[in-house]
Amino acid sequence: MVSLTRVDKLEYLVLVDNSIDRLSKLPPGFYHEQGAHLAHSPKDELTGLPVADLDDFCCGAHGLSILITTTVNGRKHQVLFDAGPEGRSLERNVECMRTDLTGLDALVLSHWHRDHSGGILRALELRTAQASSRGQTLPPLSVDVHPDRPIRRGIAPAPARIPVTNWLPDPSFEEIGERNGRADTHADAHEIAVSGPSGVFVSGEIPRVHPWERGLRGAVTWMEDGGWCTDEMLRDERYLAVDVKGRGLVLFSACSHAGICNVVTDAVARFRRPVYHVVGGLHLLPAETQPVAETVDFLANFVPRPQWIVPLHCTGFAARAALADAFGERCVPSGVGINVVVEGDEGADAELDELVPDL
Repeated sequence: MVSLTRVDKLEYLVLVDNSIDRLSKLPPGFYHEQGAHLAHSPKDELTGLPVADLDDFCCGAHGLSILITTTVNGRKHQVLFDAGPEGRSLERNVECMRTDLTGLDALVLSHWHRDHSGGILRALELRTAQASSRGQTLPPLSVDVHPDRPIRRGIAPAPARIPVTNWLPDPSFEEIGERNGRADTHADAHEIAVSGPSGVFVSGEIPRVHPWERGLRGAVTWMEDGGWCTDEMLRDERYLAVDVKGRGLVLFSACSHAGICNVVTDAVARFRRPVYHVVGGLHLLPAETQPVAETVDFLANFVPRPQWIVPLHCTGFAARAALADAFGERCVPSGVGINVVVEGDEGADAELDELVPDL
């Protein structure tokens, strides 16, 4: 078992995602962007009603960014998990959601892929600009990254396995430093503790134990000696975990190249706590080549079963449909602007420890 500070409350806001869903019915504790938008919307001069100003709504983009806020002993801590593919979508959504980035304790990058790292520099610039507008000067922000930053990453699809495209380079450590950030490299598991224990755990390398989860097929990395090599395991990928009193683990997996079943298995083995939420990209597309059936079967029959599935980013339509069939309303329609509040229950906390069998 690994020690992790249990939090009294967790709130998370999806700032960047591929999808937008403003109309589906949500369960208690889950909130659409539209409610927050109407709360600060101007009133129409003719009718006196709040205006649904679509120029001021969030946009989708191929990537992920989640603002995580924990409360520990009355003190709030904030971590930005990934920053989306580029700065424009992040900036628009931060402005639309009136999101304050000046209280961040850290920005954590799940893995070196541009759809998760591309907005880092703009996030740092927005933080500085927000502080400057209030006459504040902030210290450099910890940008928690894996030390093995690739030069380039690309895809070499079957059957030829010849590289056909690559992403733009990820932000460099120097660029992060130039924008009032500080690249803190971690290959090991740790808890974010910039201003005291935050209850936000960052995994190290995710153990690969389930044979159906084989990484990202066709993934390649450009090496320093000037050539491509196979890199399907993407071993720099990390997940986040928050343990909410009386609820259990909320797991944030940005892309699940390591496999969400491996993530769930590792987290439960580490903490001996049940899983309350599974949040993020599950990388189950295209469904023809990804282990959709195996993944859904594993999650649906895991003991104890995860309470809520919140699929985002690279999950795919077919996988979402299969998860909805298995979990019903506990598979939440989610996307940009979704805000989730998980209140802890200290009185019910001890009994959770009895729910987890030895793995």
